[in-house]
Amino acid sequence: MSRQSFTPERAPAAAGPYSHAVRIGPFIHTAGQVGVDPETRQAREGVEAQTRQALENVRAALVAAGASMGDVLRVGVYLTRAEDFAAMNAVYREFFDAPYPARSTVYVGLNPGLLVEIDALAVVEA
Repeated sequence: MSRQSFTPERAPAAAGPYSHAVRIGPFIHTAGQVGVDPETRQAREGVEAQTRQALENVRAALVAAGASMGDVLRVGVYLTRAEDFAAMNAVYREFFDAPYPARSTVYVGLNPGLLVEIDALAVVEA
């Protein structure tokens, strides 16, 4: 199987040597997406706004690779502060319908000003 790389048209610039999304067969993996507005290149203010933007960036990466949020099987959420979980979770619910994807949420150190990072694994017909 060949591996294809995808970059959404309005994606924030990659901060290193990685792809926004990679597809191999029916599997699409997104890179971790943060709450940076693709037009201003600035982080949104607050965890709710950053979560919404990160999920919009995930959606854009999936669409570029031929998938949708409904194709997502697994999500990884990385938060800098445990107290932001409820706010992140409320926004997260806006992007997924039941049955929900499997999800891991962990607390990590991110670049200054970033409160959340989200990645996804989707499966589509090959």
